Amino acid sequence: MELIGHMRKMSTRIVLFQQNAAHSLGVIHTDLKTADILNEKGPVTAGELAKLTGLTTGTVTALIDRLEQAGFVRREKDPHDGRRVIIVPVKENQKAIGALYKPLGNMTREVCEAYTPEQLDLINTFLSRMVGVFEQANSGVSGPKPDDRRCKNARSEKHEYE
Repeated sequence: MELIGHMRKMSTRIVLFQQNAAHSLGVIHTDLKTADILNEKGPVTAGELAKLTGLTTGTVTALIDRLEQAGFVRREKDPHDGRRVIIVPVKENQKAIGALYKPLGNMTREVCEAYTPEQLDLINTFLSRMVGVFEQANSGVSGPKPDDRRCKNARSEKHEYE
């Protein structure tokens, strides 16, 4: 199988892992990945979060509500502008997420032990460049957004645990 085929297969397995991990935490895939983005970027406004995720502001508001209810984020007044609200990741509650990823991290380390430091540098460079490729590709598929009512109805039919 060629490289692109392996990457597609791995991508599918990553999505399935993320969906299962999110379900075990009582949230949906998008919520879990958004919590990751918040942990990576730090506190942001809902509007900034909408831009980072490519979701509509209405969808982001509902997503923040779910993450807040699950204990992964909290809303705080912006210390620089009291009219704005920022979304802050709750670091103390990230242990549940970390516990899900620990076995995956251990298995990944085992795989990496089979490679030389030079090979790992090459793999790391490749993966870093692929992150950029996916960021660029994501901006290219951010077309018109479906209206929030339709998304909410479709989502609630599929995810009874919301």
